[in-house]
Amino acid sequence: MKKLLTIIGFFLTVNTFAQSADDVASALNAGNANKFASYFSNSVNIALPQKPEVKNLSKAEATAMIQSFFTKNKVSGFERFSDSRQLNDMTYVAGKLKGTQEYNITVVLKSTGNAISVIRVRIF
Repeated sequence: MKKLLTIIGFFLTVNTFAQSADDVASALNAGNANKFASYFSNSVNIALPQKPEVKNLSKAEATAMIQSFFTKNKVSGFERFSDSRQLNDMTYVAGKLKGTQEYNITVVLKSTGNAISVIRVRIF
């Protein structure tokens, strides 16, 4: 019985990660910085083109940084490179942001308790 519950728990976690990754990809595809930022953790690391990574930003600081980037670059779409990859309690979404220029983006989501949230965004 314990083994069965463990297996069921594993599949529920994988399904939840997949749904969260799809939701993040959907927000990026819509070019919606506010929707994307709604998935941010309380502490986020962000790396933008030609700038060093900024670590431990509050959700509000990270949201402002992403909103500014999306506005400046007129982000209007997202093309996913591949299905999300999961490693332990994290999953990765990778693709290309479309706007005035195209940028590669990697988003890392982490499971903490009952929530799955974005902990790192790298745009290059």
